[in-house]
Amino acid sequence: MKKSHLPVKKSILSRALFTSAIIFSLCFVTSCSDDDEDPDPVVEEEVITTITVTLTSAGSPDIILESKDLDGDGPDAPVITVSGNLVANSTYAGSIELLNETESPAENITEEIEEKDEEHQFFFTPSGSVSGVTYTDQDGNGNPIGLSFSLTTGDAGSGALQITLRHEPKKPNDGSLNDAGGETDIAQNFSVTVE
Repeated sequence: MKKSHLPVKKSILSRALFTSAIIFSLCFVTSCSDDDEDPDPVVEEEVITTITVTLTSAGSPDIILESKDLDGDGPDAPVITVSGNLVANSTYAGSIELLNETESPAENITEEIEEKDEEHQFFFTPSGSVSGVTYTDQDGNGNPIGLSFSLTTGDAGSGALQITLRHEPKKPNDGSLNDAGGETDIAQNFSVTVE
């Protein structure tokens, strides 16, 4: 009677398949490892010590709103200046410049905002006799930036303009800080007089 070698062949085949499965699994786990990938670069926050807002209206002198905080997160409060009073019921063309004056010469952060415009947006909160702000610039996707804007005044009285720069906000957004999210790079409130 001839013996069958079938059980031996099945056993060898089973071991070969089992070994192949283990080797495949090890290769798969190794190839999916994050160890081989370069980590995302750490993006350091820019230091912004100075925000200068220039408001221009035909027939009126320019008004400069400025906040300087030369010690950054140090104990000293920012020095805030407003060069003059706004004219009632007028429209001003506005522009913003940001500097890091801890560097010598001062580093112009405005240029970085322009280069990475899709990652930044200014938000404006007018109150009192400052009646409104409209964006006049856009990023590459047609969303507002806020380096240039239009400001309108109402009747004579007191008012304020809060300016907040957000890094990596959701775009598009509804124009509010709550909807935009992102990280605040700088926020400053300017009190003004409208006459």
